[in-house]
Amino acid sequence: MLPSDVQDSPIVELAAWLATDPGRHALAWEQARLDEAVSDVFGFHAMQAGLAELDALRANRMPFKGYVAGAMPSEPQRARWNAFVVADPEALPFDAQSLDLLVLPHALECSDDPHQVLREAERVLIPEGRLVITGFNPWSLWGAGRLLGRRRSFLPPGIQPLSPARIKDWLKLLSFEVEGGRFGIYAPACRSEKWLRRYAFMERAGERWWPVCGGLYVVSAVKRTVGMRLIGPAWKKQKAPRRAAVATAREVHPLRAGRGPTR
Repeated sequence: MLPSDVQDSPIVELAAWLATDPGRHALAWEQARLDEAVSDVFGFHAMQAGLAELDALRANRMPFKGYVAGAMPSEPQRARWNAFVVADPEALPFDAQSLDLLVLPHALECSDDPHQVLREAERVLIPEGRLVITGFNPWSLWGAGRLLGRRRSFLPPGIQPLSPARIKDWLKLLSFEVEGGRFGIYAPACRSEKWLRRYAFMERAGERWWPVCGGLYVVSAVKRTVGMRLIGPAWKKQKAPRRAAVATAREVHPLRAGRGPTR
């Protein structure tokens, strides 16, 4: 990808949108959910693909944390990761089955080929490796403008929001098993922090009454390998030892032996 293409890419437009009031509101929710999703994922190699405004691996305890994107993160952001790679998520420069955890924050909706991004994720993850995806929900108050064909969308331009149901179908075809998901941000499309705070009461109501209509979602999936099963030590069932018959001497009473009383 050329530098001019990077400047005009959807991920850059998304980064600019995250600097606005609704963007910071979304960023705070997404960071908290990512902390929950990756905190208990164990292994050796974790990788975040794009969107350096998020520290997606902050709560993870793996020894190696890397970052891959079409451009290098800024100097203050580089302290979050051990290494950096300039590459597109459609062609990850990693060996097959080399990562334990891969986080794709908005990578699918910012890509021209989201299927290829998922195929690459399946390739580089080890069996039982974890994939975490975040994105905007088109079936929400935040995504309603795009669905209604409005010229000025509330969401950043250039992105193509994908529904969680579609993503789950794609993951299933690639032998991923979805193990968790979370929706959030039920407030209307407000462009100021003041009005977003006023609609804070809708968060609890939305989680209870219309949970699948949140403006953002996080999906967590595990890569399964067909036909693979864990093999333990070949324990052999030991036969119970036979008990030997033991003769015991006992005193026989004359009356019990059939003898009469002696005179």
